[in-house]
Amino acid sequence: MNKVSGQKSAYSYLYPQLSSYDQRMLDVGDGHSLYIEQSGNSNGIPVVVLHGGPGGGCSPFMRRFFDPAIFRIILFDQRGCGRSTPFASVKNNTTWHLVADIERIRTTLGIKQWVVFGGSWGATLGLAYTQAHPDRVIHLVLRGVFLGMQSELDWFYGGGAGRFWPDLWEDFVRDIPQDERDDLIAAYNRRLFSGDVAIENNYAKIWSKWENALASIGSNGKVGDPPIQFARAIARLENHYFSNHVFFEHDRKLLDDIAVMAHVSGTIVQGRFDMVCPPQSAYALHKLWPKSSLHMVGLAGHALSETGIAAKLVETMDHIGRVMR
Repeated sequence: MNKVSGQKSAYSYLYPQLSSYDQRMLDVGDGHSLYIEQSGNSNGIPVVVLHGGPGGGCSPFMRRFFDPAIFRIILFDQRGCGRSTPFASVKNNTTWHLVADIERIRTTLGIKQWVVFGGSWGATLGLAYTQAHPDRVIHLVLRGVFLGMQSELDWFYGGGAGRFWPDLWEDFVRDIPQDERDDLIAAYNRRLFSGDVAIENNYAKIWSKWENALASIGSNGKVGDPPIQFARAIARLENHYFSNHVFFEHDRKLLDDIAVMAHVSGTIVQGRFDMVCPPQSAYALHKLWPKSSLHMVGLAGHALSETGIAAKLVETMDHIGRVMR
């Protein structure tokens, strides 16, 4: 839990005004330890960043949306992801474990309230955390909204997106027998958790390539094999969560429980042509959430790196910084 020596200058090329850089491993119980890092202004506005997946992990790129002179930037790898241990483990790994972990990080770092910033699965988790701890959230920033509903899973793993990408969909289903294709999440689950590492890794690559190819509006569908460690974590964790209906008690939980966070302000940034998480979910959320603003970004897909999405997120955080400073 101590500051890592020599890290203050490691990212100085990104942040000339960087006042501190801190790395920690936090034991959250259940056999899991989380990688946590802080950068920016140690006395600034706290913002916690929730990465996608499940299984994606945080990266230096995620710091670039926040002025380090204004924000205290907190990134972490969720259970089973990135530098957290044990790697790619689904044991004691549910939405509610992650919500508890976020709150544990807040209390450990001595933060009273913070801005919550999440995209894709991070948006799901941000909503779940805010509904569990609404008084701890100053503002909720969401990108590429995923609500954990069956209709969203059916879109991406049931052939909806495949109508736009029939060639890539064929690659995704090719190694699944015809009689198992009515439930591809279940079919992949049997292979991703078969106990044979070679089989698991092969199907992990196919699973993650399907998602990676559709993330950007500029994609031509051609993506190389992802690093096997990344593919293994994201495929196994995504499949684990999706096989369990994201561990929600009912399908519309995040929409049905919006009243508990009605007083929380929020910003939704959504790519108009998002193939992974279509805009319908973001729009439905906005209509029910009275203190939200929705920004549909034209000619943008799902990826955090999309030019229009990145620009709107920077604009959003700059505005929050001016208002709350």
